[in-house]
Amino acid sequence: MPAPDRSNPTRPAAIEITDLRKTYAAAGSAPAKEALKGLNLAIPSGSIFGLLGPNGAGKSTTINIMAGLVNKTAGKVRICGFDQDQNPRQSRAAIGVMPQELNIDPFFTPRASLEVQAGLYGVPKSERWTDELLALVGLSDQAESYSRHLSGGMKRRLLLAKALVHKPRILVLDEPTAGVDIGLREMLWANVRQLNERGMTIILTTHYLEEAEEMCDQIAIIDRGELIVSETTETILGRADQKTLILDTGEGDALPALPEGVRAERRADGRLALSYAPSQLRADAMIDAVRAAGLPIIDVATESPDLEDVFLRLTSR
Repeated sequence: MPAPDRSNPTRPAAIEITDLRKTYAAAGSAPAKEALKGLNLAIPSGSIFGLLGPNGAGKSTTINIMAGLVNKTAGKVRICGFDQDQNPRQSRAAIGVMPQELNIDPFFTPRASLEVQAGLYGVPKSERWTDELLALVGLSDQAESYSRHLSGGMKRRLLLAKALVHKPRILVLDEPTAGVDIGLREMLWANVRQLNERGMTIILTTHYLEEAEEMCDQIAIIDRGELIVSETTETILGRADQKTLILDTGEGDALPALPEGVRAERRADGRLALSYAPSQLRADAMIDAVRAAGLPIIDVATESPDLEDVFLRLTSR
């Protein structure tokens, strides 16, 4: 497959969600719950797309509806151009899901697990790529070991391989690195980048926001069943409109007179931290003010907001 063109904002949607609604019926003393409230979302083909939100935002419900595991209450879902209601078989075949839970048969070997999974998807034996998959996720040496003997990290690798047996055009990763070590995380992301370079669309849900910031070229944030924002990662980070200028002014506790709107503080290491909105103020205005106060400027650094700052502000959490 050709590598995706990330520079093209008009690339076709791999998934189109229109007015998606899901209400879970009342059960016992628990009232009915409206998990999705008319969600509209387009996921570009060939992207690494982050689907983020607080606990209970509706992320898992959205993923499970896309995968055909949960019935929606209303709305439309199109996967690779296939309407989920009119072409359920084709839409399910276009997507693979790596779940958060370790749902692996302990009495199957990795090879047997992949063969069974391929059979469930109707993949002919002549078209299966079990050995290549085992090599891709680093399980070739454990191919004939019972799954119950695999470490937690190896089981997660097997989950990834199971999601890929039918060569889907879209891969959903639901909290893929929760509780895994650094080595496994790096291996997983290397695999994901390789798959994406081949043209596969990747959808990621994670609570590690720095991970989403590094990996995703576009991010959607949902909260309480509604879409808050869906933009490129760069655009979302720009929403914070905040920067911090860090100045080493030598010894001293005095704070200079600064332009309106600047928040100043002396940090524990003695450096002067000046927080400001780049859309309203230039950094040289603050540097001029510091110099006018007679303070030397020994060193200069800057700090930009990260995805966590924007996420907390947009979800008011």
